[in-house]
Amino acid sequence: MKEQFRHILQLNLALLLIGTAAPFGNYISLSPEISIWSRCVFAFIALAIYIKWKGFSLRFDLSKDGGSFLFCAFLQGGHWITYFYALQLAGAGLGVIALFTYPIFTTLLEPFIRKTTFDPKHLFLALLVILGLYILTPEFDMGNQTTLGIVFGIVSAVFYATRNILMKKHVANYNATVLMFYQTGIIWLCLLPVFFFLPWTIEDYTRQLPHLVFLGIITTAVGHTYLVYNFKNFSATTVSLLSCVQPLYVAIFAFIFLNEIPTIATVIGGLMIVSAVVLEAFISRKH
Repeated sequence: MKEQFRHILQLNLALLLIGTAAPFGNYISLSPEISIWSRCVFAFIALAIYIKWKGFSLRFDLSKDGGSFLFCAFLQGGHWITYFYALQLAGAGLGVIALFTYPIFTTLLEPFIRKTTFDPKHLFLALLVILGLYILTPEFDMGNQTTLGIVFGIVSAVFYATRNILMKKHVANYNATVLMFYQTGIIWLCLLPVFFFLPWTIEDYTRQLPHLVFLGIITTAVGHTYLVYNFKNFSATTVSLLSCVQPLYVAIFAFIFLNEIPTIATVIGGLMIVSAVVLEAFISRKH
């Protein structure tokens, strides 16, 4: 029981760090492609230094795992880019709720991709979480830009769910830090040409640099690596459901940094999410 509780605390630390992406993603005015490229460069450098310091092996069986891992990297890059578009078009609140449809996609996809047994309780908890997230949203304006942002958020959710399920296999065979090192490296190489096709200025980039460095090192290198590490301890479905406490962390960040006071709807939605997380933790411990 103590070990399971420690694993849940570790996962929540990862989610707390990853949750910083929402306020920063909504604030940064650069195009999502350039933002994600920069995020990956700083994460790649930070992970390279850490790997060198710890002496981790960079071995990777390309013939056996190369194709699947490359696909995971494309999914992760697509997830980050579409998520930033969702944040910029629909705002942080709706962008987050659109992304957090991914527990439902994970619940539905994992049994087919990993050939595991489908548990109806997971679907019920995922629906409970989505209802809580819907209540958390202060308003729902289906204007054209907002609608497009929600679509980007749902596409991002599908990418994220599929990537997490596929990464479960790789985490069993490789170090999580090394996996994120390769993944961020693949993404920044693939996105390098965007600087030749998208508008940007040195002044704009320099002004956003501190936020991009934070996103790269803290949110990505530390947060996402810790999340990948926790795939060893939970199924992708369980991680996705426990991850739904993340919008609460986003609300806390908004209160601290933006002075946004939580509404009654936020409290009710938050309680529903926490209830689903507690139930999932109990079910996970039983299994």
